[in-house]
Amino acid sequence: MYSMEDMAPLSPPKQRSHQRYNDHGGRRIVGCIPYRFKTSFNKSTGENGISVNQLEVLVISSQNGGAILFPKGGWEEYESMEDAVVREAEEEAGVRGIIKDRLGEWIYVSRRHKSNYEGVMFSFIVKEELSEWLECHRERRWVSVEEVKKGCPHIWMKEALDKLVDKLFGGVGQQQDALEMERIY
Repeated sequence: MYSMEDMAPLSPPKQRSHQRYNDHGGRRIVGCIPYRFKTSFNKSTGENGISVNQLEVLVISSQNGGAILFPKGGWEEYESMEDAVVREAEEEAGVRGIIKDRLGEWIYVSRRHKSNYEGVMFSFIVKEELSEWLECHRERRWVSVEEVKKGCPHIWMKEALDKLVDKLFGGVGQQQDALEMERIY
């Protein structure tokens, strides 16, 4: 697990000359799915429980404000992949937290630059929401899994969300493990 305390103080990249690129000239991108749980209490059993209905993910507006996305951006040569994920979460969404799992890697075509990018996504449990952040012109909001599936235009981001849901709820006992992780962190 990786958190803000593990990295150097944030300073936004000044230029793209230090970004990592693949062999075909496409940028290497890292991002995360910030999430939290709304817990429920069952009065009849006296137990806490969570379900996919209590999972909320944080989305941000695209640069032009027309779509909802997860925080992502270029991975700089001078930083670890984890540092880049934490930096992007704070710069674009104004959140701090803990990286949990690597959800996978995707290749997608950048709409703006028309080249193949390589994206790596992580799950990121949110512990703090900042009132001011570098890209606070972006709208951020907590939404359900279903809202993302309806509103996000990127198939690869939806696939990453499916992987998060599967990691949190797919296996026997994982539902309770997810609740325990939320209590611990």
